[in-house]
Amino acid sequence: MIDPLELSGKAERAVLIGLINNDQDADQVKEYLDELEFLATTANISTLKRFTQRLHKPDGRTYVGSGKLAEIKEWMTANGADCVIFDDELSAAQQRNLEKVLAKPVLDRPRLILDIFARRARSAHAKKQVELAQYEYMLPRLTKLWTHLERQRGGTGTRGGAGEKEIETDRRLVRDRIALLKGQLKDIDRQMATQRSNRGKLVRVAVVGYTNVGKSTLMTVLSKSEVFAENKLFATLDTTVRKVVLGNLPFLVSDTVGFIRKLPHQLIESFKSTLDETREADLLLHVVDISHHNFEEQYETVKQTLNEIGAGDKPVIVIFNKIDAYRPAHHDPDDLEPKRVEQYSLEELKETWMARMAGEECIFISAVQKSNFDQLRKLLYARVKALHIARYPYESDLLFKDDYLEP
Repeated sequence: MIDPLELSGKAERAVLIGLINNDQDADQVKEYLDELEFLATTANISTLKRFTQRLHKPDGRTYVGSGKLAEIKEWMTANGADCVIFDDELSAAQQRNLEKVLAKPVLDRPRLILDIFARRARSAHAKKQVELAQYEYMLPRLTKLWTHLERQRGGTGTRGGAGEKEIETDRRLVRDRIALLKGQLKDIDRQMATQRSNRGKLVRVAVVGYTNVGKSTLMTVLSKSEVFAENKLFATLDTTVRKVVLGNLPFLVSDTVGFIRKLPHQLIESFKSTLDETREADLLLHVVDISHHNFEEQYETVKQTLNEIGAGDKPVIVIFNKIDAYRPAHHDPDDLEPKRVEQYSLEELKETWMARMAGEECIFISAVQKSNFDQLRKLLYARVKALHIARYPYESDLLFKDDYLEP
């Protein structure tokens, strides 16, 4: 498939656009644009400049309004920007209007994420999932993707009779392709469900978390096998399952795609079978990057996504990773303002989060330096052992004669 979402392939230079409104203040927009810039870098796009606009709600025609759009166009023309990326999803009409005015490619956050997923997909399963998400994104935007679609097409042998527009033909072809991909993915889903059912009676643990928080590194250390990890967003798309043995207790650990704010709904739907590893797990390891200054919002984003996919009620161990990289921001003792989260020391954070995480156990580690891994292994062993005994009580006397001791 020729990917209509992909840019030219050379390094592009982009302008980023964010909107300050009642739903997201200036600080949040800066954080979102930081993440959007990281996404752009992952897609081989460098950022030249950021623009923000204050509006109660996005302009229905141009998202930012005509005045700000004129300012953006003038800057892009003077500085040689290749494209513009918006932090929120644009409607088909907004994209058409923006590209008509700017005369440059216009991307939104979902399209950028889809492009990254297309580049990252390796297995046939992941490629089909991404292709389905791309076609579902494309369908309402066909008129902006190809200018030739406005021409009339008629004649003998064309479906719909004389005068059928090419846009109608292409919409039908895209719908047919979507139906075909959904059918193929259903077949793959059944095969994967059979594989999961054939894994026997082992307890299943799923590693979840925001993208780029160290899930794959944690998997590598736990399973003592190589799992691909990279300091880029969405380094892992395919599910990785490893058998782990702690003491005398074997269990399975799976690592799936990371979550992110404003994850395109097309991807959540098309990656349903991949996310089944999370839905069907007995225990979740929710990994959080404690060194990220906005880790609380990332934590809440993952919790919200877990609820959306039907895994919000699973037992959880919260693993705060990257304690080696945590550096508290300076706080003036004479400042009358209360401390912000990023100004707490690590010890203060431990006390705060241990007190707040009612019903969820927490542990603070460094997967890279293997700090506190003895405590993590003992905690994980105790939780998996309890799940195993609850499921197979008749095995407890034989399997668990001694407590787990780390060699």
